[in-house]
Amino acid sequence: MKTTIATLALAGSLASALAAVATPASAEDAKEKCYGVALKGQNDCAAGAGTTCAGTSKVDYQQNVFKLVPKGTCMSMKTPSGHGMLEQGMAPT
Repeated sequence: MKTTIATLALAGSLASALAAVATPASAEDAKEKCYGVALKGQNDCAAGAGTTCAGTSKVDYQQNVFKLVPKGTCMSMKTPSGHGMLEQGMAPT
């Protein structure tokens, strides 16, 4: 009986490990933080002074808050303030 339980436990562990390897990358992995492109109140989370989390940006295109965008598209996003940035910029004054 103990051998059967041990065998089942080992088989379950192996199945879990294989499932983890076969799991496709999450949608989060296909996104990147893009600073300076979010509209007022539409940022994705805390990024700098004046923000605490999602939806707290004070102005459009605030350069110290980010929006998650498809990987590789940030730098091509054009705003009235310039292009999107992969690193946090200065907060507008």
